[in-house]
Amino acid sequence: MVVFPNAKINLGLNVVEKRSDGFHNIETVFYPIKLCDILEIVKSQNKESMLFNSGIIVNDNTNNNLCIKALNLIKKDFYLPEVDIFLHKNIPFGAGLGGGSSDAANVLIVLNTMFCLNISDNVLMQYAAELGSDCAFFIKNKPQMASGRGEILTDINVDLSGYYFVLISPNILINTAIAYADVKPEKPKIRISEIVAKPVEEWKYFLKNDFEDTIFERFPQIKLIKERLYSHGAIYASMSGSGSSVYAFFDRAVDLIDFEKDCIIFNEFIYKEIDA
Repeated sequence: MVVFPNAKINLGLNVVEKRSDGFHNIETVFYPIKLCDILEIVKSQNKESMLFNSGIIVNDNTNNNLCIKALNLIKKDFYLPEVDIFLHKNIPFGAGLGGGSSDAANVLIVLNTMFCLNISDNVLMQYAAELGSDCAFFIKNKPQMASGRGEILTDINVDLSGYYFVLISPNILINTAIAYADVKPEKPKIRISEIVAKPVEEWKYFLKNDFEDTIFERFPQIKLIKERLYSHGAIYASMSGSGSSVYAFFDRAVDLIDFEKDCIIFNEFIYKEIDA
């Protein structure tokens, strides 16, 4: 069975407070985008399940891979035959796009379908939350307001399908733990849910990502990408998550020459990985 795990962006991100368990409570909107990995799961002829990787190479030990962790999590509660997982990575690592989380969530979805496990979406979300803070989002895979560590999700009405979308992912890997260590938690004056209800043209005045100040100081190249997007007429631009990717929305078709000639187009979605 083949599926296409998609990435997400964060519309705003407030780091609200540090928790007693060492994690942070956040507030953000997760929004799905069209950049996808390719995931195939088939019954295996081997004596153990295996992961095969192409595209962007996954350097983690196999047992640390979220796809294998998702498989093993389901195996705790259900008998499954051995499977082979084929993962072609297009979504870059350390970019704030949730690619690994999406892959893991889709492993849960595929196993549930392939082996007729009849696990409800709510229970799948519980499994996913054990794997990572944003994994549960990809079960329903629609715009959602996220709080807690990112696992507390509520539906929110945000539709950006009428805008042109640009994502630039520089060749910079951001360590999430270090990003959180650098940021100063602060409760926002205006909730993100109130801000995204405003016209998109007003977002640049109110909708903030708390990681940008410290990440931009460490990596001024990322700040320049955001400034470049605004100089080309973006109505809203932001870093996604703790970085390093930066996205923008435009109210007009975007000429590819503005973003270099070797951009890859995914429908209205323009993705470019650049060396920084």
